[in-house]
Amino acid sequence: MTTATNAAGPRSIDTATELPVLTRVEGRAGYIVLNRPRAINALTLAMVRMITATLEEWRHDDRVQTVVLTGAGDRGLCAGGDIVAIYRDATSDQPAEQTASATFWREEYALNAVIESYPKPYVAIMDGIVLGGGVGVSAHGSHRVVTERTSVGMPETGIGFVPDVGGTWLLSHAPGQLGTHLALTAGSVAAGDALELGLADWFVESSRIPALLAALADTRPGAAIAAHASLAPPGPLVDDRDWIDACYHHDDVDAIITALRKHANPAAHEAAETLVTRSPTAMAVTLRALRSAGEFPDLVTALRQELRLVVRFLDCLDFAEGVRAAVIDKDRNPSWYPRRSDDVWPEDIDGFFVPLIHELTL
Repeated sequence: MTTATNAAGPRSIDTATELPVLTRVEGRAGYIVLNRPRAINALTLAMVRMITATLEEWRHDDRVQTVVLTGAGDRGLCAGGDIVAIYRDATSDQPAEQTASATFWREEYALNAVIESYPKPYVAIMDGIVLGGGVGVSAHGSHRVVTERTSVGMPETGIGFVPDVGGTWLLSHAPGQLGTHLALTAGSVAAGDALELGLADWFVESSRIPALLAALADTRPGAAIAAHASLAPPGPLVDDRDWIDACYHHDDVDAIITALRKHANPAAHEAAETLVTRSPTAMAVTLRALRSAGEFPDLVTALRQELRLVVRFLDCLDFAEGVRAAVIDKDRNPSWYPRRSDDVWPEDIDGFFVPLIHELTL
């Protein structure tokens, strides 16, 4: 056995039997470390099951008063899920609801719901890259910490997909139309804007994270974080709020693009040029999902809708094409069908929202 120290804190490592999720209890805190640093801790089904089992065990363990989530390595908390495995399911002949991806999503979303309703404080250290599924295991927590190295994103429309893991719930409840802007552009934001969007609560400089992790072992999370927190550098979204709210309030993607092009602010024009590179189908589904989620009573309802959408995207040509262009061939030149947002028919979008044979039950 050897010992390593990084942003995840000191931990024992058995190099012969390294696990993708490491857990330990120190003082009043239980620590969960996502431990696939070479893959930026991208989630697998085994990891989802290990985290879920740990949370259920600690739910009834009086020793554990606070749960703390970190990622091993220095690149980020979590870069999402295994997109290549999902691509294989999307290009197979297997019925979408029976794929390994559908099983993964069902259990991942169940974990997201557990985190959101967990009876004990759940501290997520959102240092470095936090994408897709990484948002799901962090941004539903009660205490969400970002650093100057944080980059939070929901990049789905850029690969012909839709924000999931409760992303439509989170972004639909962001101030004004900031969440709509982030979802449709498939952008990423730094710490200041993550706080503005409501995806995080505290800013702590990365150099202070080890001390914070140690403090959480014997101090209540609110007090421990406050003792190490500081003001985050401001992000651009605060200054961009006027044109974002003015242009993204429409319920039609083509109307949003038109409004962006007509606006006087050059940043709006840049956003329009970004949107025309995204999957028109994915944007239309995403926009409707955001508007729906904004009216839902709870996260679980949004997750149920998201499962319908992601399963249907396994049969959508744009998803396979988007992953091919971004990850498989890496030519960054997807050929969407249809190519233009004004060629997307509402009845085609309706089909994504039809209930599944086996709905998500939580």
